[in-house]
Amino acid sequence: MTEAYRGALGAFPYAVRASDSWFFRVYWLVGSLAALFVALVVAMGLVVELARTTELVRGGLVSFSRSLFVLVGFLAVGPLVAPVLLVARRHRLGSDVHPRYDQALAACGYAFLASLYLALVISAPPEFQSPTDSALLELLYAAHPLLGILPPLVAAAAMGLVHRRLGA
Repeated sequence: MTEAYRGALGAFPYAVRASDSWFFRVYWLVGSLAALFVALVVAMGLVVELARTTELVRGGLVSFSRSLFVLVGFLAVGPLVAPVLLVARRHRLGSDVHPRYDQALAACGYAFLASLYLALVISAPPEFQSPTDSALLELLYAAHPLLGILPPLVAAAAMGLVHRRLGA
């Protein structure tokens, strides 16, 4: 093993120093900023939810709605930081993996970021949908809002498959 990093936060500078891929280094910056943004939005949403439900009886549905904010935050931020953590782990352990491992995981990270955008478009309430001439956008708006979970799930599964195929 080479130089160690201390925990998940130490893995971020380690990964960018250890990788030779500029594509990955750009993802490191974009993915880190996106994860920070999503974490801040979820934290602010949780504060609003706490304020909105203070007068309600404790437990039951109130606790579930608060916990759902945290769960959604983890499910959105986790796959955004996973490529960085996996690349850092790969370089720290000196694993013999495919030469394009770093680039492939960065591409999966970008795909997950795009899938979050697709999920937002699909699940947008009608009052937030802007009129458009795009047939694709109309199709996405017409989809049931629960289908918005599919793009992130597919992108996260693809990331797992790429990691297994190229890195394990």
